[in-house]
Amino acid sequence: PDILDIKTVEDHEYKLLKFISDKVVNETKGIKPFFDVPEVPKVISPKGLIGTKQLLDEKGPQGVVDWINSQKKLLLTDTTMRDAQQSLMATRVRTRDMEKIAKATAVHGKDLFSVEMWGGATFDVAYRFLKESPWERLDLLREKMPNVLLQMLIRGSNGVGYKNYPDNVIKKFIQESASRGVDVYRIFDALNWVDGMKVAIHEVREQNKIAEACICYTGDILDEYRDKYTLEYYVNLAKNIEKEGAHILGIKDMSALLKPYAAHKLIKTLKRETGLPIHLHTHDTTGNGVATVMLAAEAGVDIVDTAMNSMSGLTSQPALNSVVEALKHTSRDTGFDTSKMQSIDNYWQAVRPIYTEFESDLKSSTAEIYRYEIPGGQYSNLKPQVESFGLGSRFTEVKHMFKEVNQMLGDIIKVTPTSKAVGDMAIFMVQNNLTSENILDEGKDLAYPDSIVSYFKGMMGQPQGGFPKELQKIVVKNEEIITVRPGELLPDEDFDAIRTSLQTENYTPTESDLISSALYPKVYQKYRQTVDEDGSFRHMESDVFFHGLREGETCEVKIRSGKVVVIKLLEIGKLSEEGKRTLTYEVDGNRRIFEVAEKNAVKKVKTEVIMADHSDPLDIGTSIPGNLVKLTVTEGDEVKKDQTIAIIEAMKMETIVTAPQDGTVDKVYVKASETLEKGQLLVKLK
Repeated sequence: PDILDIKTVEDHEYKLLKFISDKVVNETKGIKPFFDVPEVPKVISPKGLIGTKQLLDEKGPQGVVDWINSQKKLLLTDTTMRDAQQSLMATRVRTRDMEKIAKATAVHGKDLFSVEMWGGATFDVAYRFLKESPWERLDLLREKMPNVLLQMLIRGSNGVGYKNYPDNVIKKFIQESASRGVDVYRIFDALNWVDGMKVAIHEVREQNKIAEACICYTGDILDEYRDKYTLEYYVNLAKNIEKEGAHILGIKDMSALLKPYAAHKLIKTLKRETGLPIHLHTHDTTGNGVATVMLAAEAGVDIVDTAMNSMSGLTSQPALNSVVEALKHTSRDTGFDTSKMQSIDNYWQAVRPIYTEFESDLKSSTAEIYRYEIPGGQYSNLKPQVESFGLGSRFTEVKHMFKEVNQMLGDIIKVTPTSKAVGDMAIFMVQNNLTSENILDEGKDLAYPDSIVSYFKGMMGQPQGGFPKELQKIVVKNEEIITVRPGELLPDEDFDAIRTSLQTENYTPTESDLISSALYPKVYQKYRQTVDEDGSFRHMESDVFFHGLREGETCEVKIRSGKVVVIKLLEIGKLSEEGKRTLTYEVDGNRRIFEVAEKNAVKKVKTEVIMADHSDPLDIGTSIPGNLVKLTVTEGDEVKKDQTIAIIEAMKMETIVTAPQDGTVDKVYVKASETLEKGQLLVKLK
């Protein structure tokens, strides 16, 4: 009598138990590590504290610039909440873990120049994988850190996406994010093309916020044999950025290629040749990060990016506390109290193990980065992407191919989205056994990843030195190539149409909803659908969100109504003949049971997958595993050679499958949204 049917339980409780049950049965199998409880430092309220945020509000961007120029100390930006976690653990850190430490960061880090906590990959990952709103994260952190400048990364005309957007989308995004709390916009173009940054720079200035426009560093200015990205190249670029109206000049060393003495030479020269404050961003992948910061400080750099020690190093930024200690009792002394900052570091030290599964296998610094030139933010994402294509054992081969592809493209700037195009192409080439020697022959009839097609079409901008024409021809085929800024050709986004498409009887979309849908229509739609159908678990502790519960474990979960429910997993039942397990819980003292199908058991009775016969030109199969986003043909359709048949997505990489020859669709073997295996038959022609 004390066992209640779950269907009688309130909807939110049902969704909560469904989420935990599926996690336990189909992911963790009830096996969960023991995690330390992160201790949140007790601090006073940050309200009333005066910091860089108040300086901006009172004196505007130029007032902040004047203040920076008057400082002798080295100013610090804390990247823990954005690039550090993006680079170390594939951007998976949840808002829940950030908001708990935000007040302590505001109080103990009151002398920070800024906190980088938004933008870049955090935007789509929040929707795509964490099922939470990036806008809510911005609102919460703005509230809890009212005294420090909040900083974001914006990819110029790419916004926070992987393609160029119409100008009105970029403007609307900046307007909304500025009104919600972003103060400093680190703006870059993936090819160092100033035209690609213009719209963003001008709109940030319109919003009376700080425009920090970047030069993306690659190559080695100390190597006289590398004559493409020279010191003169960077000086000219910096001067053009200054003319465009930037308040701060950013040096974005996304691949940790800026060696210590090169940093000294570059910054010394830029300080002499421009009048802008300089903000250095680097990674510590090579192990030289702190040394680079030290020589940059000696050369007069104004601001540097650092991360809390427990979230620093490797593909992340140099360590904040270490930089602070190294500069004590010098002319560049940062003035920070390391004992107080250590309490924040202790918190992150306890949080980090929860995200271990998302970290790369890079356990020590490596000088091979100077050879591969893989950006730190991409490195931790690249391995799971490679594994998703069934190429995990060939990861080293993919890294070598990354370098080879870069040379094939003419040695380009590699940062999102161009770095993604290089990575996608490297995976594609390994998968199809292509090399720089055979690609023009053996690769001429293949359909290439969408990102590399977009690059060669000019949709990511114009690279220094132009495109390699022969390779461009086989990738783009007969599609149009552009030579101007894509935003000049793209029609304005119709936000009224988006509003109409999102509007329902019970839901009125906000401005941020419209922007998110314009940036990521499919990802945002999927997020809305998931939250509507399965519920939101934004307030669930991260150890439960990622690892579920073990038998006998109790957790507390805050639900939408504001109520906190106490859940204890009593027992995980045995697998039934129907392939299901029964889990027994205690929820707020009441016994609950929940039945979940075990996916592996279901697979045993799944219909056999039909594979394509690669020797038969009439069989059209997929070269990658992934989700079938779109099928563009039906049975009986006439198709032409190179016509798009299907679009498949895996780990943010879209691949187009095209018809190898003219023909008629005889039979379709798959349907949209289906998960496909590598080599699976999609369509047969006749």
